[in-house]
Formats: sequence, structure tokens, C-alpha cells
Amino acid sequence: MADFTVGKYLATRLEQIGLEHYFMVPGDYNLVVLDGLLTNENLQQIGCCNELNVAYAAEGYARVNGCGAVFTTYNVGTYSALNGVAGAYSERLPVIFVSSGRP
Repeated sequence: MADFTVGKYLATRLEQIGLEHYFMVPGDYNLVVLDGLLTNENLQQIGCCNELNVAYAAEGYARVNGCGAVFTTYNVGTYSALNGVAGAYSERLPVIFVSSGRP
């Protein structure tokens, strides 16, 4: 139980709801969570160039598959991704948005 992390927990839950892919932009504060997600071989990590693109990718994924997931890091990128997540919300598309922060 000592090596059960937030990343591993999220990976398990994403798999349980039927996701096969998640979208992310790596950064200083989310690398540990992303490493935990990588331990689940049933999920595929898809990196994007910036946070707005990652949110739009998750929105498109949610349109096709029923739900999408976004992982970003702390600060300005998070605010950029919120635009895409808000667009998904206005379309009633479920997008899970995880933004890692400073400890």
C-alpha cells in the first residue's frame, strides 16, 4: 500500500470508466502524477504542444468516446486549458481536468 500513489489511483479510475487515452502537457509539478499514470498499461498517454490544444483534444475525444481526461501543470497553462474545458462543459461533454500544483 505504501507505493500506491495519486497517479496510480487516477489511472485505475480512468480505466474503470472506460478511457483508453488521456491527454497531457508535462511540467515541473505534474511529472510524479504522470509517472503514476504510466504504470497502467491499459492507458495511453498523448502529449500535446500546449494546454489549450490538450483541452480541445480531450473535448474531441469525449465527443467520440463519452469522456476525456486532461492533465496539466501549475499556473498559466492551467488557465489556458480552462477555456477548452469550459467549452466542453457548455456542450455537456464530460472532461476530467487534473491540474497539479506546488506541494
